Amino acid sequence: MADAHSLVQVGALALAATLLLACVVWVPSVPLRDVSIVDSAWSLLVVTPAVVTTLALPQTGPRTVVVWLLAALWALRLSIYIAWRHWGNGEDRRYQVIRARNQPHFEWKSLYLVFGLQAVLAWVVSAPLVGAIAGATPFGVLDVIGMSLFAAGFVFESVADAQLARFQANPSNRGRVMAQGLWRYTRYPNYFGECCVLWGLWLIAASAGAWWSVISPLLMTVLLLKVSGVSLLERDITERRPAYRDYIARTNAFVPGRPRS
Repeated sequence: MADAHSLVQVGALALAATLLLACVVWVPSVPLRDVSIVDSAWSLLVVTPAVVTTLALPQTGPRTVVVWLLAALWALRLSIYIAWRHWGNGEDRRYQVIRARNQPHFEWKSLYLVFGLQAVLAWVVSAPLVGAIAGATPFGVLDVIGMSLFAAGFVFESVADAQLARFQANPSNRGRVMAQGLWRYTRYPNYFGECCVLWGLWLIAASAGAWWSVISPLLMTVLLLKVSGVSLLERDITERRPAYRDYIARTNAFVPGRPRS
């Protein structure tokens, strides 16, 4: 594995590159008056440190190709899906609230409040990718478990997103609660799948010796459950959609389980 000094240097360079990419994405958000385009770039921000690590280290570990295949598959699917879902819908309601709270001159404040913050978060989340690429230990059982968990999570969130897209595309479902397919067993199958992906990548990094990168899946799990995910989205949803109250009563929030009667 690369020594600590080299990793610190590469880490600083990776952070600078991630911040630069965030600034590039921020530029069109100003005339568009839509900072939610950062969501489409999120996964690309996460893989940026992996790109820098691969290019900056004199020698990478045996997992580099595998990690790159997994990261590219995850990042491209998520970025394309979010961009497609957002196209033509204007700024997301969550960001509209942030915009209203930070006037005047939000277009400039968003550079650090939204894009800079996302870049730093993406840099932290990328830790398993960096650790797995830098690690020199041979493949082991943890790699197999990690890749299996990644695959399960990737399929789970992909199927969930496709089911939701198909449901929302049907005009007769307008105003109804999606409680079909995987959404019958968990209110956020996409978040559950995402966590499986992140924990899977961490197991691969741990096998490479980068146990310290556990901060990534831990942080994202907390954020998805308690901060920007489930808690935020359901804060007032029953007021806007009363039928959602029954959905909450019978369906697990995160881990899939049998619906309650």
